[in-house]
Amino acid sequence: MGKKLSKQERLDLHQKSYEMRTNILKMMRYGEGHIGGAFSSLDIITVLYNKILSHDPKKPKWEDRDRFILSAGHKCLALYVTLADQGYFDTEVLWTYNTLNTRVPMHPDEKVLPGVEFPTGSLGHGLPVAGGMALAAKLDKRGHHIFVLLGDGECAEGSVWEAVMAASHHKLDNVTAIVDRNGLQVNGRTAEIMDTSPFEEKFASFGWEVETIDGHDFDSIYHALSRVPFSEKKPSVIIADTVKCKGLDFAEGQFEFHHWHCEPKNIGKAISSVEEKKKEEGARIG
Repeated sequence: MGKKLSKQERLDLHQKSYEMRTNILKMMRYGEGHIGGAFSSLDIITVLYNKILSHDPKKPKWEDRDRFILSAGHKCLALYVTLADQGYFDTEVLWTYNTLNTRVPMHPDEKVLPGVEFPTGSLGHGLPVAGGMALAAKLDKRGHHIFVLLGDGECAEGSVWEAVMAASHHKLDNVTAIVDRNGLQVNGRTAEIMDTSPFEEKFASFGWEVETIDGHDFDSIYHALSRVPFSEKKPSVIIADTVKCKGLDFAEGQFEFHHWHCEPKNIGKAISSVEEKKKEEGARIG
């Protein structure tokens, strides 16, 4: 059985996730960013880095660390603020986003930023790489775990399903995929652009253990992640139902905010909206 979070732990995670949403908005003072998926996946990433991953910001290449790959690399705003919060680099680096020679570009680059495991951006590459890492860990008899976050729109890529098949074939129970199922992509509803349903059944048919959760409920996220692998010799997948641009009232559930060019004068309004949502949801947890 997975462990349970205390009330204080839930409050701390909630506060941290909303502080990082505010930091994402501050980063966007210089222009555009893929805010929709960053906000929808941020609660999951917050639990991962604060409660699940074995990692050391002072030793980013520690051999026995757990690995996290953000396959949908355009959601990197969420990864950047998390890595800064964890101490991988100084927070001041965030404010260089969208500037010349920045270390936090619109897609992550492991050559310039500690904590990034693989340069993602071209969709469909994260799970194949995670599978390779997991197989190498098995061959080397190492105990670390590999987590990879996918987008539901990304799962239209054929390379994802090749990797799903390979992970099952090689019995990679040291790899866990998390699908940020917010139902929207850059130009509309995922179900209308490329319907992946029945999603859970497809993963199960390839030999994966599947669990579906509320991707904004910290208890559900933690309960699932703390129990992987769900079965010995089988890879695990967590389908997380989320809301595009969660936490920003006027943008929630709208595909137009998959990628947003925000005028600097509107940043203050967006930050105020996020702060109000933080108070409202925090009161319910409290």
